[in-house]
This record gives sequence, C-alpha cells and structure tokens, in this order.
Amino acid sequence: MFNKDKVFLGIAPIAWTNDDLPELGGDNTFEQCVSEMALAGFTGSEVGNKYPRDRAVLQKALSLRGISIASAWFSTFLTTKPFAETRDAFVIHRDFLYEMGAKVIVVAEQGHSIQGLVERPVFEDKPIFSEEMWEKLAQGLEKLGALAAEKGMKIVYHHHMGTGVQTSGEIERLMGMTDPELVYLLFDTGHLVFSGENPECVLEKYINRIKHIHLKDIRADVLVTVKKEKMSFLQAVKAGVFTVPGDGMIHYESLFKMLDDHCYEGWFVVEAEQDPALANPLEYAIKARKFIREKTGL
Repeated sequence: MFNKDKVFLGIAPIAWTNDDLPELGGDNTFEQCVSEMALAGFTGSEVGNKYPRDRAVLQKALSLRGISIASAWFSTFLTTKPFAETRDAFVIHRDFLYEMGAKVIVVAEQGHSIQGLVERPVFEDKPIFSEEMWEKLAQGLEKLGALAAEKGMKIVYHHHMGTGVQTSGEIERLMGMTDPELVYLLFDTGHLVFSGENPECVLEKYINRIKHIHLKDIRADVLVTVKKEKMSFLQAVKAGVFTVPGDGMIHYESLFKMLDDHCYEGWFVVEAEQDPALANPLEYAIKARKFIREKTGL
C-alpha cells in the first residue's frame, strides 16, 4: 500500500472551530484543537482562524505535538477584482506557508461565490462564469502558480460547492484552460459527491495533476433534505451533510486503490466540517484515523 514516507495524514481544524460559522466551536481553543489532532494520531493540519500568525509561536505549539502545516486556504477574487489585489495578498500568504514548511497552497475562487451566504440555496443559486470570467480566472491562476513556483511550491485548486468551479465539467474546463505545470488540482471527495459528481472519474482523469487531497464523507439522508428544502451551503453544513471518511455514503476502497496504483505522494487531509456540539471533534477524528489505517495501512 501507500509509502508512509511519502503520504502524510492531516486533519483540518474546521471540525473544532468553523471559520465560516464562528458560532460552531466558538469555545474550542487552538491548543485543544491541535492537541486532539495529535491524540487522534494525525501529524498534519491546515491553518484555522484561531491559529497564531506569529510563525515562531505557531511552530513551537505544533512542534510540541508533532504536527506540521500541510497547507492553508486562500481566497482568490480573480473574476471580480483587479489581479494586483489577489497577487499582493497571495504573496503574503505564500511566504507564511513557505516559512511553515508547506509545499502546496490551496486556492479557490470566491468571486461570485455563494458558499458563505446563509440564505442562498447552494444548488439553485450556484454561480455560472461567463467566458470573460473563465479567462480572468485561468490567466490569474497561472500567474499565481508562477509566484508559488518561485518558492518551490504549487497551487492546488479547490473545487467547491457554491462556486463557479464545482462540477466535473467546470473542473475539466479549468484544467483544460490552464498550464499543468502551473495549476494543479485539490481532490475533495465530499464536495464532488455533494455536487452529484463521480469522484472516480475525476480522479482517473486528473490523477497526475492532483497534489493535495481532502477526505470527507456525505450523509445521504441529509443530502436528500438539503436538496428538498433548498438549503444553502452553510445550512447544509449545520444540518450535518458532511462527516468523516467511512461514516457516510462514499466508497473509498476504489479511490484509495487508484491513488496507490499511481503512487500518490502528498497529504491526505480529513476535512469534515460538522457542529462540534453534535459531533465531538476528537471522537470523529479517532474514527477517521481508524478508517484510514484499516483501508490504506497508513
């Protein structure tokens, strides 16, 4: 199975404190979060809004627990704002991650996004990019990819519910419009299945461009309710549409086999945002770690 020296296991802090819904896990501290990550058996994390921005302080806290920074989300606004605004913020973000030892930078276009709008139904109001927007996005991402390469890093694009790059067709268009040496893909199992896509097809087609992976699962019964009641993305999260791998409807065996067959190298990051008052973060982190160990040997 996977090479333990080249495939690493992380978990996102969003299970402890939700950046988009601060009331979820508002009382959970940074120290509790990273301590429980380590206790559950993970060695990596992405960056949450409660993480110290002082690199020395953050590095010390993580080192004490054997945790490394895998990456961190960066919002681009390439379809709605001048490129310079995104570029300047990106360089600061890039340099922070570089100093923390990360190799990839998660990027997602937030121009026209409805993922953070509580009253906008995630399926019915999904944004659709115009030809001009696609061009701005593709060209802007290539420029960001070049900036990342200056530090020996890669950008990985995060397809996401409620945005202009959500479906298999939109992923295909973005990949087709961008240089494969500058723009890579983040493969998120939960967002693909939530959107109604076949994750195996996306994985098979873009296996060579996938440099970062988010593992989350979907509760089928909640997804039915989300569609029936025309919920927004954040309402769906609060309702529990996401859960950890092995606790939902996604069949991971074939996905893991495909990744192993292609000698995937990089991070597996469990990212399953739930209400921590309903889904204890440590309990679910342990559940996810056990499932991954059983299915991958990692």
